[in-house]
Amino acid sequence: MPAASELLAAARKAREHAYAPYSNFAVGAALATKAGDVVTGANVENASYPVGMCAERTALFSAVARGHRDFDAIAIVGPEGVALTPCGACRQALSEFGDMRVVREGCDDVALRDLLPDAFGPRHLARTGI
Repeated sequence: MPAASELLAAARKAREHAYAPYSNFAVGAALATKAGDVVTGANVENASYPVGMCAERTALFSAVARGHRDFDAIAIVGPEGVALTPCGACRQALSEFGDMRVVREGCDDVALRDLLPDAFGPRHLARTGI
């Protein structure tokens, strides 16, 4: 698994590709797979706000499209000096694939399960009988 510093560097590089003409808030993400690959993503805004996509989900969806399902960590970076955490939608999307470490600039790493302790997903569905 790549070191936190390597993941953050990959996320910074991905941030360069963000499309954020409305907010000017570029975000990059780097997702480490258990196979040892790193898949990156950047936020992509749209004039129709809900159509845009966060960097974390861009990385996740790219990784899944490449056949990855097991992840160790995700790094997320925003503008210099701004500490970020994944939004609720990204937390839920990431949790579908189990727990992972969330690496952030200027903050301690945190487990995804600590950011979204009762995520909706297969275990929740099993408990409800769905």
